[in-house]
Amino acid sequence: MGSELNIKGGEFLVKETKASDVFIPEEWSEEQKMIAKTCYDFVEKEVWPYLDEIDSMKNPGFMPSLLDKAGALGLLGTSVPPELGGFGMSFNTTMLVAEALGASYSFAVAYGAHTGIGTLPILYFGTEEQKKKYVPKLATGEWKACYCLTEPDSGSDANSGKTRATPTSDGKHYLINGQKMWITNGGFADVMIVFAKIDQDKNLTAFIVERGFGGITMNEEEKKMGIKGSSTRQIFFNDCKVPVENMLSERENGFKIAVNVLNIGRIKLGAGAIGGAKMALQTAAKYATERKQFGQPIASFGAIRYKLGDVASRIFASEAAHYRAGQNIDDAYDAYVASGMDTAKAKLKSLEEYAIECAILKVNGSEVLDYSVDEGVQIFGGMGYSAEGPMERAFRDARINRIFEGTNEINRLLTIDMLLKRAMKGTIDLMTPTMAVQKELMSIPDFGDAGEEGIFVKEKKVLLNLKKAGLMVAGAAIQKFMMKLSEEQEIIMNLADMLIEGYVAESALLRAEKLIGMRGAENCKVEVAMAMIALNRAVEIAAASGREALCSFAEGDELRMMLMGLKRFTKIDPYNLKEARRLVSDHVLKNNGI
Repeated sequence: MGSELNIKGGEFLVKETKASDVFIPEEWSEEQKMIAKTCYDFVEKEVWPYLDEIDSMKNPGFMPSLLDKAGALGLLGTSVPPELGGFGMSFNTTMLVAEALGASYSFAVAYGAHTGIGTLPILYFGTEEQKKKYVPKLATGEWKACYCLTEPDSGSDANSGKTRATPTSDGKHYLINGQKMWITNGGFADVMIVFAKIDQDKNLTAFIVERGFGGITMNEEEKKMGIKGSSTRQIFFNDCKVPVENMLSERENGFKIAVNVLNIGRIKLGAGAIGGAKMALQTAAKYATERKQFGQPIASFGAIRYKLGDVASRIFASEAAHYRAGQNIDDAYDAYVASGMDTAKAKLKSLEEYAIECAILKVNGSEVLDYSVDEGVQIFGGMGYSAEGPMERAFRDARINRIFEGTNEINRLLTIDMLLKRAMKGTIDLMTPTMAVQKELMSIPDFGDAGEEGIFVKEKKVLLNLKKAGLMVAGAAIQKFMMKLSEEQEIIMNLADMLIEGYVAESALLRAEKLIGMRGAENCKVEVAMAMIALNRAVEIAAASGREALCSFAEGDELRMMLMGLKRFTKIDPYNLKEARRLVSDHVLKNNGI
């Protein structure tokens, strides 16, 4: 592959994607399936039998011992290149690992923090000496890692942190002073990625801090709603003496490190959430077949079948979107390396390229998980609310994912902000299609699909129109508010929802289309049903979000014209969603999941 990207980050909004160009989960190789099975077996053997013990936190050494066992299996080194003691797996394969471990409750959080935000800053931004010293021991689990960014007064606004690093008079060390909070793995981490400002710098600098450097104290474990077995501490640095060679990257480059590493964390969090959602669906489906009311299993009732079918379709669509984006990242990495770029830089650049998709999938994955566990509790009824049943923990543990790695509100704002910035820079041409949509609003609607052949012709037109709806609303909002659009967060959230649901629905449809090519239409009825449920959902959300946005800033004839346009762009042929969900729920009950 050359250095040209097939599709740039965010370009899905203005460029058609072919089914042949996307990767779908049905294409995993035998080796990748074996890796996933290793993860599932590990969770089943080492985590699930001990969930109560893990959550009680009575044995502080239990979680580090689990990380040791995962390290012995090589699960902590999936992203690490072989020369540094890891496996150097493709990005999509590491996503599969995150998904397979996603139903391990608090362990998934400890694992994600160690292998992601704990290890990757050194791997991607460290000097050769720093990499050789730290990464092999992190890959085996000999050393555990954490990431110290958040402070009491700086959460989403990370760069406003007050922690300071002051050079010593001999110039050999920095003295770090400050307080960090919500630090996952804080209670047992040997290595900390700490963000601080040197003297009066405006921007953060990152440091690799070892627990043994001294001057480090911490509060007791936080008492949390969920993920109770995950170590979460406040950490205090009091004249913590850090050698100057432990500065990570350059001075004031900390914020860039934080942003880049969070891109990875976001999409992997989404993949892990999909793993959790699948487990919730399987658990709920099994219970629905066993629980009898009115003389028959509750799985036979339409209200329960609706839930199972709807949850499954959301998981199917989100899963399709995650691995579509993951393959984009892998393909970009290959293209950058082929053009002569350093591998670490290529890895970062490929993730930066698809930062919009990473933000989209963090939001979607975490919200699909929340929906799945919520419906799981409902299917279980009273037992769903009982701590004796399996859904109560799943429900509580899921909730953090909409806050982790940047809240879903921040990620929605970021999605549109990044898209508009790329349009202003000229890396994505939004202007031409937006002008074309405005011109189309003044023309006579096109009612025909005459002469068009192929799979999902009408559905692809629906998707194209959804993109036009988004461009129309965004274009009108930009004209109205210009540079002050960033202050109109409600409108940006509306636009983000249109974008997110459109991307996910398109991914589901492309997955179904590719599967038809592989297996034939007769063998893909369930997948088509799931894709159609996703598409209808996207149309509903685009219509509602678009209308809400337009009514908040337009009026008179302009508003009437755009509402007519929105109606035109959110049309879809009638589709029997009840039968589609029943078909999907039957499949879920028969196969214990999707």
